[in-house]
Order: sequence, then structure tokens, then C-alpha cells
Amino acid sequence: MMKPSLQLRIGQQLTMTPQLQQAIRLLQLPALELQATIREALETNVMLEAEEETEGLSLEELREDDGEAPAEAGESQADEPTVEISDDWPEPTAVESDAPWSGGDDDRMLDLADESGQTLTEHLLWQLELAHLDPLQLMIGRAIVDALNEDGYLTESLEDIAATLRPEIEATPGQVEVVLHVVQQLDPVGVAARSVAECVALQLAQLDPATPGLALAGEIAREHLALVAEQQYAALRRQLHCSTEDLDEAIALVRGCHPRPGSALQQTRTEYVIPDVFVRRGPGGWSVELNPACLPRIRLNQSYAGMVTRAEDHAVLRGQVQEARWLLRSLEIRNETLIKVARSIVQRQMAFLEEGEESMEPMVLKDVADAIGMHESTISRVTTGKYMHTPRGVLEFRYFFSSSVPGDDGSGVSSTAIRAKIRKLVAAESPEEPLSDNRIAEILSEEGVQVARRTVAKYRETMGIPSSSERRRLPVR
Repeated sequence: MMKPSLQLRIGQQLTMTPQLQQAIRLLQLPALELQATIREALETNVMLEAEEETEGLSLEELREDDGEAPAEAGESQADEPTVEISDDWPEPTAVESDAPWSGGDDDRMLDLADESGQTLTEHLLWQLELAHLDPLQLMIGRAIVDALNEDGYLTESLEDIAATLRPEIEATPGQVEVVLHVVQQLDPVGVAARSVAECVALQLAQLDPATPGLALAGEIAREHLALVAEQQYAALRRQLHCSTEDLDEAIALVRGCHPRPGSALQQTRTEYVIPDVFVRRGPGGWSVELNPACLPRIRLNQSYAGMVTRAEDHAVLRGQVQEARWLLRSLEIRNETLIKVARSIVQRQMAFLEEGEESMEPMVLKDVADAIGMHESTISRVTTGKYMHTPRGVLEFRYFFSSSVPGDDGSGVSSTAIRAKIRKLVAAESPEEPLSDNRIAEILSEEGVQVARRTVAKYRETMGIPSSSERRRLPVR
């Protein structure tokens, strides 16, 4: 028979206080979301006010013992958020200091996409409204535009498009085809094609009829694109009965066409990021400082706070004073933690800042956590959605973290550095004799980096680099 009894147990339990929960939440907010949170706090808490000038009550002056401080917060180690890392390195050359960092040729290409924010569908519908079509043709044109994929190709048959218009509109496949030819004349050129061959032919048709090699290029587009893709130029000359010079001109026209015309329009607006910290190199070394534009300019309204008494009818206002102080303290902790993590990253990745990706050091969250005495989960929150403005571009904190591959000397090599080496080797290879994955692995092994062929293939694929057979470019002879 069960009997009730009393037992004493001793244990420890972590309690998430409201202040700790708020500090953790602010810690993981990106700059834009943090600003939105601050604006909301200013609207709901009368004890907070925006700082119009630099003078006034600072966060340091607002420190008070209001309860348990958030875990791992620690005390501020310095009043100045700038960290100097001394070194005796020579000043970077003009090329190193002025040229922005780039991961490769693809990163240097200008973004020629449309910046109006219009989608392909919106862009085409706007042109249809100006095409002087009758109501029936306009409805058919809209159905055709709706049937295009992101690359601008028509993915449905004419019969299916006619069926989608029923029962409101009765249209024959012939009527749909007539409107299709109208849509194919819209911008971007080549849109609404039903195959790559038709797409190239539509673009060639927009050229001046007197263009050298145009007729031959049209024939290649209609019947011989597969041979061009396979670089079977000898077979092309035999089938087309043309000279090498004529074939050169025709293939140049074909290669000048865009195989995915729909991608020329930007589907979404460019997203901009605000760097949370600036990393600069001065005469004494690297400096790390918080972005002043991201620092919340708020303070406690001393006039209102001084009017609050211990009377019971002021309980709500006293609560708002406490919340305001918690928020200011949480913001201070966020800034301290952010600068600690940024300083630790810069200390470990100075070689990358000086020399580029090939000098990236392997680093994981635990390395930074051990260096500044915090938990890995805290480092994960700080590095998510936070950006660092460096001489090599605006980079997310997480960009500096990568796994380690053992080297011949026993030290680890960053996977980011290996990717950079692979990209460099591919960029310098001969177009007629591209490097195979096995050969790249051998070259890296000679440099002291032991990687398997399958690892090279995996890194190559993640960077979007085709295989050696696809990269081979034979001369047209």
C-alpha cells in the first residue's frame, strides 16, 4: 500500500529570468531587426527616449544591480570598443588595399539583371497591354505568359493553353499560336520559346540580316546545336559544307545568344546588409570597432524616472523603469559580446585579411568560445546574421568558420582555403587540357594538402565548377 512521505533533495537548476531571456533574444537579432525592436520599445515604454545628441546619460552610467545578470555576460573589459592588434607587417600594396576581395571570375562579373524589381511575368504583361491586342488575344497572351517558367520558356502545349481558357473563352490552338508569335517578339528577346533551338533562333532573328555568318548560325541553331555543345566542329563543317572562317563567325553568333532569357530579369529586389563591425588596418595593426550606425541611441528618461515614487499607484511606471534598465543593460551586453567575438575572429584570421582565401585558417565555434570564455550556443547566436566590413568585402561572421583538413606538417588546412586553391587552379588551366579532379588532388598533395579525388569533386560541385570534360574548349578547326 502506497503511503505519502516527504523527501528532501538537493539540486541545481538554471532559471531563465526575464532579463536573461531578453539578453539572449537581443543577442541573436540582426542589425535591422534590432532597430525595429528599439523603435517598438520607444513606442511602448515612456521611460525610454531617443538620444538626439551624443551627450547625455550613457549605458555605463545606467548600470545598476537590478537582479541576476545574464549568463556569460561578464564585465566590460574596456570602455573603448576599438581593439588594436599590434604587428610589424608592411603596409599592403595598392592592389591589395584598393581592390575588393573576389572569390573568382564569376564574382567579378557585373550584375546585368534588371534592378526595377519587376518579375518576368509583370514585365511581359506590361508590354502586352501596349501591344494593341483585341480582348481575346489579350486573354490568350496572359495565359501564355502564365505558362512560362523562370527561364522564360513555354512549358505547356498550345492545346493545354487553349484548354485553360475554357469555358470562359473558346480559343483554338491556331489562335494561341498567333498570339505566341506576338509574345515571342517582346523583351527579353527569346522569351516564350519552346526549346533552346527556338530561343537561339528568335535571338538571331533580331540581328541585322547583313550580319556575317547569320544564315549559317540560324541553320546551326535549328538543326545542329547538339554538335556545338559537343564541340564536334569537324562534323559541323562536313554537314554544313562551309569553311573554317565561316563556321567561326556562325558559332560566335550562336554563343552570343542567351540560353535563359528569363533570368535577365531580377525576380526579387537585392537585399542589402548593414555591417555590425568595421575591421580596418592602421599603422599599429588591425582595429575592430562597432558600427556606430547600428548602436541604439536610447537612454532612460531621467525626468520621468525621478517622478516615480514607491506609492502603489506608481507600480506600472516602476515596472517600466525596470524594463528600461534591463533593455539598456541587455544592449550593453550585446555590444560587449559582439566586439569580443569579432576581435577573436580577427585575431585568428589575420592571414586571410592580409593574403586572401588561400590563407584562411580552420576555425570552429568551439575555438572562439574557448578563447573568450563563453558557450558555443552563445557564439552561434552572435555569428548568425551579423556582418563584418573588411578590406576584402562585407562578410558574415559565419564565413570565417570552416572545417579542417589535415596537412603534411600536422597542421590543419581550412576547407575554404582548399576551395580557393581549386578555383585558382581551374582559372589558370588550359582550356584545351583542363585539369581532372585526380590531377587537382595530386597538385594539392604536392603543396602539402592531402585531399582525396572525391573531396575535390565535392568542393568543385559546391562552387558550381563543371567537370573537366565540360570545361574542355577545343579550337574550331
